[in-house]
Amino acid sequence: MKIAIMQPYLFPYIGYFSLIKNTDYFVFFDTPQYIRKGWINRNRILSTNGDVTYFTVPIQKADRNTPINKSVISYNYDWKVKILGQLNIYKKAPNYDKVINLVNDVFNTDTMLISDLAIKSIVKTCEYLDIDIKYDIFSKMNLALPEVKEPDEWALYITKELGYNTYINPPGGMSFFNREKYQINDVDLQFLVQEIIPYRQNREVFIPALSMIDVMMFCSCNEINEMLCKYKIER
Repeated sequence: MKIAIMQPYLFPYIGYFSLIKNTDYFVFFDTPQYIRKGWINRNRILSTNGDVTYFTVPIQKADRNTPINKSVISYNYDWKVKILGQLNIYKKAPNYDKVINLVNDVFNTDTMLISDLAIKSIVKTCEYLDIDIKYDIFSKMNLALPEVKEPDEWALYITKELGYNTYINPPGGMSFFNREKYQINDVDLQFLVQEIIPYRQNREVFIPALSMIDVMMFCSCNEINEMLCKYKIER
């Protein structure tokens, strides 16, 4: 049985959803420190000048050690209107109306916490794509874990406590995961490397790995689910 554990990101790129689709259980790891200019509250889309830009949900200033699940959304300006305006670049995309409705549904979530908003963006996207997501939120699980001394031990201990034998991570974790540690604990450590399939973006040169918003604007649900099956596993 396979498990994936990730921090909640706002409308993340396609590889995030490949992890969800190709594992049995998913844990939103929402207690690490919130990092500015990461993927928790923003992502990339096409811009009007033919390049890329970021859409961002602003976060209130707080202590630098504030965890993700305690980070509060700022309403100093109407960021919803701004982001929806940025998404006008997709007006001619075939799925614009459906995807804008999805984005509005997420943005109308009654919450002040970015973790709630990010998690809803992922869950609602899975519903849109008909991906069966079985998930939990780490801060609400009350797991009795051993003392964590190294960053790669969070995933190991959560995996073992929940009774899974395979942990799958994005390839970015290859540099700091101790494979021997997982072998000793009878956990199969795998890395899912997503193949990025080009699709028409109404521009001459394809830009890969944008927010899933971009993919959904141009591709059907069937096409996206086919893309999500294009990956390889490394150890």
